[in-house]
Amino acid sequence: MSDIRNGRSPMFLPEVEQHNEPGPYVDFIRMMQSAGAEYPKIWHMFAFRPQATQHLARFTQEILREPGPLTPGYTSARNHCPF
Repeated sequence: MSDIRNGRSPMFLPEVEQHNEPGPYVDFIRMMQSAGAEYPKIWHMFAFRPQATQHLARFTQEILREPGPLTPGYTSARNHCPF
C-alpha cells in the first residue's frame, strides 16, 4: 500500500519503504497501514536495517520511557505521537 494513496508523502526511498523481510517493524508498519493510521516513517529504516538502527531504537525508547518530569503519555498526547 502506498502512502500517497492515504494522503501522505512517500519517503522517496522505494527499496527501503517496500522492504518486506519478516520482523517486528514490518509487522507494525503493515498493521498501521491496514488501519489507515499514521506511523513514524523511521520505522521503515528500522525494518530495513535492524542491526544498524537498534541503537537508535534503544535511545529513543530510553528518552521517551525513562523516568522524567513528564510522563510518556503526556508528551505523546501533546505531540499527537503514537508512542
